[in-house]
Amino acid sequence: MSSTNNPQNQAEPLISLRVLLFAHLREAVGHHQLVLYLPEGSRVRDLKQALLDRHPELGSRLSNVIVAVNQVFSGDEDILEEGAEVALFPPVSGGSLPPTFVAVTDAALDLDALVSQIVQPSTGAVCVFTGIVRGETRRGDHHQTVALEYEAYIPMAEAKMRQIADEIRQRWPDVEGIAMVQRIGRLNPGDPTVVIACAAAHRDMGVFEAARYGIDRLKEIVPIWKKEIGPQGETWVEGHYHPERGE
Repeated sequence: MSSTNNPQNQAEPLISLRVLLFAHLREAVGHHQLVLYLPEGSRVRDLKQALLDRHPELGSRLSNVIVAVNQVFSGDEDILEEGAEVALFPPVSGGSLPPTFVAVTDAALDLDALVSQIVQPSTGAVCVFTGIVRGETRRGDHHQTVALEYEAYIPMAEAKMRQIADEIRQRWPDVEGIAMVQRIGRLNPGDPTVVIACAAAHRDMGVFEAARYGIDRLKEIVPIWKKEIGPQGETWVEGHYHPERGE
């Protein structure tokens, strides 16, 4: 571990942050993790600037990084607290442009932070689908849900998400950025479980249809399972596998 600045001889109170770097960020700095000291009240954007000041070799790499603070996706204006763990990593992408962000994570989903990863100067519309844990199911077999537990085969799940992004672009070529994130672990009623976001220059360029296709396709081919926990017991919910989607 490396320390990027020295807290001694500082007049203002400082907080200590554990910073984790991944992929090309780690290669540029030469360390996977380091300790960074910032003034109290600093925000994520201040951390990025401090890293750039101390490691100019990062260059433009920080312009589109994903930031998670204590395993929760965070935006530039989020305030950092003493002892926080801050992870910085690039979007998982099937190509360089347009932006594609796919992930399976146990971190809480921040919709604004995810959407920011696919917005470009040309973007004028983003359609977001968000799945939520239902506490009460009224359609079909009426029942109560205490919690859902999600499990995934992560490497294959993320590969299949990139496949879905490719399928979306084949059907709606005007769609630019695509974000697809599934949360795993134990989730309570009201918690977001999955986010599908599609961006384009205008709302009539397929973003609504693409987002709907994305969630439907995710349930068909992505290896993610859920266990429903309710007052009457626990049940694994099974879906239907469809390797190909007809026109």
